[in-house]
Amino acid sequence: MTIKKPLAIVAGAGTGLGQSLCASVEQDGYQVVGLGRTAPSNPIGQFHALDLADMNAAPTKLTSIINDYGPPKIVIHNTAELVIAPLADTTLDDFSRTWTSMVQSAFILAQTTLPQMEKAGGGTFIVSGATASLRGGAKFAAFASAKFALRGLTQSLAREYQLRGIHVCHVILDGIIDTAKSRDQHSLDPSKMMRPEDIAQAYLQLVHQPQSTWTHELDLRPASEGF
Repeated sequence: MTIKKPLAIVAGAGTGLGQSLCASVEQDGYQVVGLGRTAPSNPIGQFHALDLADMNAAPTKLTSIINDYGPPKIVIHNTAELVIAPLADTTLDDFSRTWTSMVQSAFILAQTTLPQMEKAGGGTFIVSGATASLRGGAKFAAFASAKFALRGLTQSLAREYQLRGIHVCHVILDGIIDTAKSRDQHSLDPSKMMRPEDIAQAYLQLVHQPQSTWTHELDLRPASEGF
């Protein structure tokens, strides 16, 4: 008899951190389903191209995935929409896009998966944050305001669902993640950047935390990063 692997959903499973998260949970024995607007080359596990902020398509696709694989034990929200511009140059479309892609997508993901996780006995729901989750910098009005809101949403979910057996955690990524794209954009020594596979291992440690010592918020940064 074939035993089904527990399901892990990675929302925002693109090249870089998203695929490293998929790799880590797959190696830990989970059936991985990645979601995102653009499929990476050679995706790990199953991948579904999806706009996670779509109020009609996203819940339907998530429900279909749960029907196929069972309720998820791990859900990771890792979507991002980076807008860096002076306020005068930030359009309403720019502003709205950051909110829908990060906050609205997290709301849809949580509302669709958390009740199913609760019925199945619990699990872990992790949200990727950033330095802008705590501090709004100049030219980051759109991005920081959405990241602040995402942190607040995650706090509310944690307080609502922790007594129902679901570990909700917000992870602040305080640094530049080492990817091919970021190496092109930033003249940084790679040793001063965050390795995606190391971040993924930290997420996996959260999954394995016993209920007596749950972390709600974790901040990660390179040893060279000031804070």
